[in-house]
Amino acid sequence: MISILMKILLKPQPKMNFDPEEIVVYNKLIFKMHQGQLDPKSIPFQKYRFLQYLALKEDFVFHGSNNTKIEILEPRVQTLFNGRSSKVVFATADPIWSAFYAVFDRSKLMGSFRNGCLVYKGKKYHYYSLNKSTMEKNPWTQGMIYIFKKDKFTLTDNRRIYFDEWVCYDSVKPVSQLEVSAEDFDYIDKVATHKNNESLIKTLLLYKMRTLRARSRTDMADK
Repeated sequence: MISILMKILLKPQPKMNFDPEEIVVYNKLIFKMHQGQLDPKSIPFQKYRFLQYLALKEDFVFHGSNNTKIEILEPRVQTLFNGRSSKVVFATADPIWSAFYAVFDRSKLMGSFRNGCLVYKGKKYHYYSLNKSTMEKNPWTQGMIYIFKKDKFTLTDNRRIYFDEWVCYDSVKPVSQLEVSAEDFDYIDKVATHKNNESLIKTLLLYKMRTLRARSRTDMADK
């Protein structure tokens, strides 16, 4: 029942298959990444595919930011998705979620924004919503996804349904980083628009329907 509800309301993460040629290339890139020699221009496939492959290896977590010059991430007081306040460095094992934070220009935010990557029985479900005032400002930019070893981070929750949120309580240096743009955010066409002062519950209930309507209007405009 919960799985059905999640599929109805949110966007299930798409399955991604990798052919043998890709896997060979990605494994070589991972080796170079550990040597501090990852060159984004050497990735012959779409960046989000490489990031998804890294996620499947389950050795890495990701942090997305508009700041492209970070050398070491320092813990700072933040509110976790479970409502607790803690001095941490945030990350996620899901590169799609981190890509949103990398390419969403926070300087153009007007009011609220809602987003998340929920996990249930090993499957991930996403939602992304901005209010109309923010969407009208075309709030997308270049950003950076910082890549960290997962063993330095701890999952913040382990309930049946939880946010894919990981934290580190110490200063941490990325293994590597990858500059991304809006086209590298795989859910760029799945960002909904919610009303100002709207409750989060209403945003979640209407999220998928709103994204379908938005795509329908875009398809009609392209014809």
